[in-house]
Amino acid sequence: MGGLRRELLDRILIVNARHLRRVPAIYEAHFNEYRPHRSLGQAAPLRALPDPVEDDIKVIRRDRLGGLIHEYVQVA
Repeated sequence: MGGLRRELLDRILIVNARHLRRVPAIYEAHFNEYRPHRSLGQAAPLRALPDPVEDDIKVIRRDRLGGLIHEYVQVA
């Protein structure tokens, strides 16, 4: 809960009850599916790290919550 408050709620203005329900849900999905965790060897809790690739890779960035959170995805 502390991380949610420090990383998200201290930096975004909640405008109504619907927004209050949606913002933590987006953050939870980001935290569990995309955000790297040191204790997991930079993997996310619900997604393992992909095998290393030696070729040139292209990475795209997806902004969440108006650019407050950035998610990076490897493109084939």
